[in-house]
Amino acid sequence: METPTRRIDLRLVSGQAIQSHVVDLAKLRIEVFRGWPYVYDGDAKYEAAYLKVYLQSAFSVVALAFDEARVVGASTGLPLADESEAFRKPFDGSAIDPAEVFYFGESVLLPAYRGRGVGHRFFDAREAHARSLGGFRWTAFCAVQRSDDDPRRPPFHRGHEAFWRKRGYQPRPDLQVRLPWNEVDLGEMDHVLTYWMRPMERV
Repeated sequence: METPTRRIDLRLVSGQAIQSHVVDLAKLRIEVFRGWPYVYDGDAKYEAAYLKVYLQSAFSVVALAFDEARVVGASTGLPLADESEAFRKPFDGSAIDPAEVFYFGESVLLPAYRGRGVGHRFFDAREAHARSLGGFRWTAFCAVQRSDDDPRRPPFHRGHEAFWRKRGYQPRPDLQVRLPWNEVDLGEMDHVLTYWMRPMERV
């Protein structure tokens, strides 16, 4: 597929305003996460439950990437305190207060639009949103852990770790989430996701 050359526009929506974009979000997540490393066999029921927390949070944000009228990517975030218990639980007994963490859910972008700086724009938009709210000391996200010798790993696959580190994020192997989802051809499986965190800069 030829790479589009038109400008990709980013638009931010928050809280209940996300509702009108839930279908686009669900489709993107199902399509993009079907690939490595999530190998997610998505369905509308799971998506509705997963995205509900973003609608319920008054301080959530979704950065939508548009190619003219078409949504080709999305990036989500919300206060960790508004996330489900599974994502808050790793902080039990930690020195980090979940109330001071702004959590980035995911970034999904159709393959034809990658390599054009949209990933940086997604991070910029969510970090700016977290700063505008005030009260947060950290931004964070989770990355799924996969074995290096997993036979499903595509040849010449390059992870995003270098990109994340350049943005100031560091892995926190002491903070891990256990989350089930359906994998392609395998059904429901438990997964381990490790937090990556960055201190909020003082401005």
